Amino acid sequence: MHSLGVNSYRFSISWSRVLPKGRFGKVNLEGIKFYNKLINALLLKGIQPFVTLNHFDIPQELQDRYGSWLNSQIQEDFGYFAELCFKAFGDRVKYWATLNEPNVVAQFGYYSGKHPPSRCSYPVGKCEAGDSQLEPYIAAHNMILSHATATQIYRDRYQEKQGGKIGIVLSAYWYEPLRDIPADHFAAQRALSFFTAWFMDPIIYGEYPPEMRQIVGERLPTFSVEEKRKLKNKLDFIGINHYSTLYAKDCMFSPCNSSTDLLADSFVYNTGDRDGNLIGKPTAMPTFYVVPNSMEKIVMYFKDRYNNTPMFITENGYAQPNSGDIKEMLSDAGRIEYMEGYLTSLAAAIRKGADVRGYFGWSLIDNFEWSYGYSICFGLYHVDRTTLKRTPKQSALWFQQFLRNNNNLRMPINSSRKLWYL
Repeated sequence: MHSLGVNSYRFSISWSRVLPKGRFGKVNLEGIKFYNKLINALLLKGIQPFVTLNHFDIPQELQDRYGSWLNSQIQEDFGYFAELCFKAFGDRVKYWATLNEPNVVAQFGYYSGKHPPSRCSYPVGKCEAGDSQLEPYIAAHNMILSHATATQIYRDRYQEKQGGKIGIVLSAYWYEPLRDIPADHFAAQRALSFFTAWFMDPIIYGEYPPEMRQIVGERLPTFSVEEKRKLKNKLDFIGINHYSTLYAKDCMFSPCNSSTDLLADSFVYNTGDRDGNLIGKPTAMPTFYVVPNSMEKIVMYFKDRYNNTPMFITENGYAQPNSGDIKEMLSDAGRIEYMEGYLTSLAAAIRKGADVRGYFGWSLIDNFEWSYGYSICFGLYHVDRTTLKRTPKQSALWFQQFLRNNNNLRMPINSSRKLWYL
């Protein structure tokens, strides 16, 4: 990282590594030691830690005891875990994200069942247990309030002394209408509401999006007076994980035969194909197409809807198929084209006044990509799985040169001007 020229590194703390049984067991001191060593090593190289508290994984104990995100008890457990991290690392960590992509957790874990804990119901999927009409909303509600719990703890007990900032990270597709008709334009806006505003509206405004309340009705939980008070702590920044764009087709007035990962209540069918023509160049990741101008559009959406709350692009990257041929893997011109296009689009949003404080590419090295394993690669550096040797791809060399040529974008950590954490 130091040789590449980056000045910040985003990583996640594994809840299970430091609290294997949540608040029902002891602190794993070896886990604390591990993260202390990582944080200290980063700071010695002038690299700012940007820490996420929860990136999908949860201690099995909490799932077994009460169903994790389906039970309000998780809020107390998450607050306990967050405070442990603030105490242990907050003297050096100045940027905290409470949750990574909770909207993905709710949809894939409790609606389609594609991700753990793999809960869903017919006709959405074939899971051993679950309720696709109800559980995504319960899980999301508890994640939103867990964010509020951790934020309140940080605001009340640590922020003034430690001088850090706290936010949340969401997955954020952009949606374009499939057809140039009012119904599909409304569908594109509805897709955004059911994917990103689902979480951001309660945090910023204390209520779910009105279109969600209108469609979902009583299945959508409500916030009590006390919960709304907690939500007033809001956040200091919004993390945006943006990779791609999809078309949105209305299913409210013209029923769709095919289902997608979007909640059925959105009445939106999303696709990358329009009459045989893809929305952008395909990548190795299904639904991840190369549509650079969407970066500007999604940033401006957040700017306009959420009062230009400071933003970080916390993930953005190109999925490359793992061919097994190292020469082919190192020649990643597609990734260079992708990064150049998306960074150019991001710069356009900044020129229009979007308060973007930084950009993180996904990812530094080729790693284990969840259910895709090692079959796809996002890294700037190739990893030989036998020797663990790391070799820079052409994109790493391009990015290194980009940073050297754009030093005006990279300012001291205490600067009052915009910061770029690259």
